[in-house]
Amino acid sequence: MRKLTDTDISNELRQLPGWERQGNGITRLFDRKTFKGSIAFVNTLAEIAERMDHHPDIDIRYSKVRVSLWTHDTGGVTDRDISLARQITAAADEVV
Repeated sequence: MRKLTDTDISNELRQLPGWERQGNGITRLFDRKTFKGSIAFVNTLAEIAERMDHHPDIDIRYSKVRVSLWTHDTGGVTDRDISLARQITAAADEVV
């Protein structure tokens, strides 16, 4: 799997509202309003990640869920991370 260039990542992030570059990866903070909402969202993310066999770093702070993505094998962002970010973004709109 090919590590994306900085230009590739910048172009992809224009299509992913709320996601930003952080270190070797991309990250987004989601506000789920309640702790229960955060857990429901994380459970949905877990299902998506398992289907893709690609697992994000997830940090839960009450109603806030920070998701970080990068492909450890390549040491950076790949198309797989962008695909997962798109699916997570779509799930965030569905899970309340």
